[in-house]
Amino acid sequence: MYHAPLTLIFILPQAWKEGNYTVAEYMSQKISDDDQRLALVTPQLRELLVVKYYQIGRSILKEPNPQEGKRIEDAVTWLQKSVALVDQLDDAAGAGIPDLKVGVPESQSRAYFLSGAYDRAEAALEELMPGIDAQTDHASSEYQELRWLRLAILKRRKAGEGVLREAYKSIIDHMEFSETNVTELATNSKSAVPTSLFIWGFSALVTAINQYSLEKALRFQDRDPGCVDRLLLSIIFHSAKEDNHARAMETLNKAFTCMSSALLDLELLWQYGERHYNAKRFPEAADWFISGTHQLFRTVSSTTTSKCFRKAALCYIEHQEYARAATVIRRCSTDEATTHYVMFLTAVHQAIKALHDMHKAAGFDRKMLLLATQISHQLEMKGVLLSVLEALLNTLRTGTGSAGEAVVEAMTLIRCIIRLALKLVSEPTANKTALVDIVVKHFRTAQALTKSACEEKSFALINKDVSWLWRAAYNCAIQGCAEWKQCEEQISELFDITRGLLEACCQASPVDLDAEVYVHLINASFSSVSGRVFLVRESSTTNGSRNEDQLRGIAAEITACKSSILEIIGQHKIVEEADITRAQYFIHTLRIFEAEFLVQLKEWDGLAKIVGEAVSSGPLAVGTYEAIADLLWADKDCPINGTYKIL
Repeated sequence: MYHAPLTLIFILPQAWKEGNYTVAEYMSQKISDDDQRLALVTPQLRELLVVKYYQIGRSILKEPNPQEGKRIEDAVTWLQKSVALVDQLDDAAGAGIPDLKVGVPESQSRAYFLSGAYDRAEAALEELMPGIDAQTDHASSEYQELRWLRLAILKRRKAGEGVLREAYKSIIDHMEFSETNVTELATNSKSAVPTSLFIWGFSALVTAINQYSLEKALRFQDRDPGCVDRLLLSIIFHSAKEDNHARAMETLNKAFTCMSSALLDLELLWQYGERHYNAKRFPEAADWFISGTHQLFRTVSSTTTSKCFRKAALCYIEHQEYARAATVIRRCSTDEATTHYVMFLTAVHQAIKALHDMHKAAGFDRKMLLLATQISHQLEMKGVLLSVLEALLNTLRTGTGSAGEAVVEAMTLIRCIIRLALKLVSEPTANKTALVDIVVKHFRTAQALTKSACEEKSFALINKDVSWLWRAAYNCAIQGCAEWKQCEEQISELFDITRGLLEACCQASPVDLDAEVYVHLINASFSSVSGRVFLVRESSTTNGSRNEDQLRGIAAEITACKSSILEIIGQHKIVEEADITRAQYFIHTLRIFEAEFLVQLKEWDGLAKIVGEAVSSGPLAVGTYEAIADLLWADKDCPINGTYKIL
């Protein structure tokens, strides 16, 4: 009676290999679905039948794309039959049955996974995992594959952080700490959580995985020499990407503390610190530098520890936390000159802060600032002296004492501040942008005081100061054109301040001034407007759009500048032929500027007026015609009569 089932068992795989799938399925139904026939099969034949079903199911899973069509469903069907039979077998009935009771459910779970039935895939594995995790055979790649499969299923199911963490721990607990395994773990943990979930705090999972792996590796005697350093690098890289800075620093400290030695280049920690520093996240940068002072790295070199503290102190100085900077720098070795330099720098900033605080405190007396000025000058502390002079200027109030004396004293202080700031600008390590802003601010203050003095009929008191100031502003602007990068707006304002101061001199003077004054007035006016024209062009190019209010504003400035220069020429304030010719060239250039912005504003009547002006301005207007014609030709909205008039 055994011959019929036995025949079917041996014919079934052959039919499958030959592609007779229908015949193979029919034979399996004849055996499995017929309880009477199945009862006649001996345990040995049942084991053989399980193996055949198992082999067919696995052969489908090994195909290039089993997910396509219904192939994966076929694999699930064959493996389900194999599972149903293997559960009925006693482990003692055959030597290979225990392996089948692991391999068959594993293949079934993999088939469910490929078919997208993640819940069923997890259920199939859950029956196996308690027994698998109890195994002490760390070298069993088969069991590790099952653990990785469970992790893949949990990730597809978007399981919670706690469940994923336990799955990773199961892998780590049964893992050999080799370079290959550690690299695989580090790569897999990066994709453990979707990027969007990091917002909800799931990034702690990757931190926990790395930390747990490191602690396990340190206790594993037969680990590869480089795997601990590889795990430490993984922790550092992840901490650098961590949104929660405090947690990142805590992770680093915990990792460093559990180690006794490390082959880690501190340049890596400095690199992340400098990245925060360049982004102006100074407290975060300081923490990264201070992490390099951990006891783990002090055995490498004491000089690197001091260097870390100095870098951190500079970060606190930039963040204006001078007390913290002083505390940190005191932890450095005092036998290095750079340490004393940072100490000095910290003390200077603390002194400047003390001056500002003193000015705001109760019982303040200007004599204190005068004494501070004297001390700063004697010690040649230019930075402190600049702050003291600015504080003195802020104490001046025209409402106390004589208004005239206050203005004279203010002008004197402004001249000192500007002269000192310009000296600091020329130093190689100077913060030029900040110092240029200080210079422009005080020139602006001087212009406001000059205007006030003119209104109060007291210009004569500051005549010499204003004469020095307009020359200084003009020379600064000229110097800035050659030396100050990214300061175009400040340079244009300096030329405009020069123009304002010169106009005040001309209006307040009872007699005509030298022609040189008017030449400089023309040059400053033209340079100021030209600089603003270039700034507007750059802004339009960068933003890709036109600000109509800005265009109208610059057009009005050009018109006013043109009128001012024409008035000076008409009143014969300049007499040298070269100066007159240059001024006329300025006028023609201003007409082109004006035409450019009127074209952008589509103000064709105003443009026609400029063309009329150019017609009556002599032979120099040829270049003006050509430039305006180019502008009109490029603009498709220009009326035909406008272009015709130019031609």
